[in-house]
Amino acid sequence: MSLKEQIIGALENQKEIFGNELFTSIEVKPIEKKVETESSLNLSKEESFKIVESKSLKQFSHINNLEDFYNEINSCQSCSLGASRDKFVFGDGNPNADLMLIGEAPGAQEDKEGIPFVGRAGKLLNDILKAIKFEREDIYIANILKCRPPKNRDPLPSEREVCSPHLYKQIELIKPKLILCLGKVAANVLLNNKDSLTKMRSNVHEINGIKTMVTFHPAALLRNPNWKKPVWEDVQKLRKLYDELVSK
Repeated sequence: MSLKEQIIGALENQKEIFGNELFTSIEVKPIEKKVETESSLNLSKEESFKIVESKSLKQFSHINNLEDFYNEINSCQSCSLGASRDKFVFGDGNPNADLMLIGEAPGAQEDKEGIPFVGRAGKLLNDILKAIKFEREDIYIANILKCRPPKNRDPLPSEREVCSPHLYKQIELIKPKLILCLGKVAANVLLNNKDSLTKMRSNVHEINGIKTMVTFHPAALLRNPNWKKPVWEDVQKLRKLYDELVSK
């Protein structure tokens, strides 16, 4: 094996462990991406949310619980990711949760097990939740995409368009009072912006009446423990806001 091949292999292994935030995807066709994103650039985040939510409400209006919804979409082949996945990663947790966590997309371990946030990042997330007196059974966790993108690349606009109605239907069924976006990509998609993680973390957002906060993805903390302090600050604020919302 050549040195180049060894380096590429090592980088791929690192990406499997730590996720997309270490890398910038080069598997992007600029012209295609421009076409896919152009229609959304003139929409506010509220308008974008309502359009996607409207599609989900119309398409899945006959469904009124998560189990039936899973059975409806778990064999989805609406984009190319359906053909490459191992398991469909629907979501996990309390179907009546007041707190919902949303990540970007399944990784390799999630693809194998069919459960979001497992492996090293998932264990760290569990520890973070316990530190603010939450168990996985108390909340609901889902991703922007339900299938793993090849080599953990960022979700394409066309994939987000296909899968977003699934996420918004989950939100409609669960009716959370508070959402926490894990990582920049998930936050940019849900909030329909291109803001930095720092800017998004500094505010409590509101989408269609749902309070929304943003923090680092757990995988990012595995490579940079210095980010644990700001995450701790974020989740303390999250817990305080959660307690205020559920007490109303």
